[in-house]
Amino acid sequence: MKGNTLSGHKETENTPIRGVIFDMDGLLLDSESLAIDALIQAGRDLGHDVPESFCRRMVGVPADGCRKLVLETYGTDFPTEAFFALQEKHLRDFVNNDRLTLKKGVLPLLDLLDTLGLPRAIATSSSRPRATHHLARVGLADRFHAIITRDDVTNGKPDPEPYLTAARHIGVDPAFCLALEDSPSGARAAQAANIRVIIIPDLITPPQDVCDKALAVVDDLTSIPAYITPQA
Repeated sequence: MKGNTLSGHKETENTPIRGVIFDMDGLLLDSESLAIDALIQAGRDLGHDVPESFCRRMVGVPADGCRKLVLETYGTDFPTEAFFALQEKHLRDFVNNDRLTLKKGVLPLLDLLDTLGLPRAIATSSSRPRATHHLARVGLADRFHAIITRDDVTNGKPDPEPYLTAARHIGVDPAFCLALEDSPSGARAAQAANIRVIIIPDLITPPQDVCDKALAVVDDLTSIPAYITPQA
């Protein structure tokens, strides 16, 4: 299925793309594994063994959803706020020590959008401080016309609000936007906003129902130009 346009989307395939909305973590930035490492280390700091399998369940989930998941799993006696504060500290240290890298194909794709004059935004589940810090460290802070974080919306992914807000900020009707996502939660948010989505899986394999509604599932961002300029 990867690398191919999925069936059932012939009409939307031919709709012009006038704006692109990117997820950030795991899509632009190779940051999800760092976030998981930071969660595991934060647990150890507090004397708890937080397994990687549990941490993966938080991939693509906004902070409030992650807190709910921790409380449901570990109970109210777990030092939830200290846990996430320590995770943020460790993640920031990892990034400041140059462990954060771009995903394959990011810069050529952004250069293409510059050439085509297409507006682009980020819709991320990360906080404003985290997004600002990470994008600045990898030199992407000035490559987007809008950056919508979890702090800018009432409801995070999988609610459509982040994508609808991003589309509004770049002045493009959702029907003419393309969303690029790695996580099931993010893909569902774009689909709920009636925005075409291409999924580039990172740490999580998207479920079949999400794939069935996607425009495509591809290996990396180097495949995206063909969907933006299909005549090329």
